[in-house]
Amino acid sequence: MFSQENYIKFLTFAANAHGTQKTPHDFPYLTHISCVAMEVIHACEKSSLDEKKADFAITCALLHDVIEDTNITYDELYTKFGPDIADGVEALTKNKILPSKQEQMRDSIERLLTQSYEVQMVKLADRITNLGTPPTSWDNEKIKAYAKEASFILSCLRNSNIYLAKRLEDKIEEYKKYIKE
Repeated sequence: MFSQENYIKFLTFAANAHGTQKTPHDFPYLTHISCVAMEVIHACEKSSLDEKKADFAITCALLHDVIEDTNITYDELYTKFGPDIADGVEALTKNKILPSKQEQMRDSIERLLTQSYEVQMVKLADRITNLGTPPTSWDNEKIKAYAKEASFILSCLRNSNIYLAKRLEDKIEEYKKYIKE
């Protein structure tokens, strides 16, 4: 289905890039990376993606936050892994120069829509993984905004993978229990 050697290679690269970073719940960041990759692996299997497409999707899942959250640059990814991976990861990266979170998300979605379904799948998997218990520092407005953003992602990228779209739809419904009306 996919190459275990590639998985280990890119997981190791991501682990080194993210170093001692933690998730908002104080887990090693590699936990988040692994969960996103697991969602993508499951979707690849359910969708019977060929090995090349599966490897590409899983690679982008493992690397999806390296430009956004580490010192790794697009140019480094391009040089080390080629244009397809660098372009995919860049599309998954928010442009923090844009003034608002909404503009950053809109820009990212627009770039993702120019990418293959394999890259778009990663964004669905990322949001599925992030729709667990909200951080305790989030107020109700932040929780509502995050759910609304998840619905926006789903509406834009649902065609990339039927299994991930359904899973994200279910996670959004489940996440609503954290919203106080």
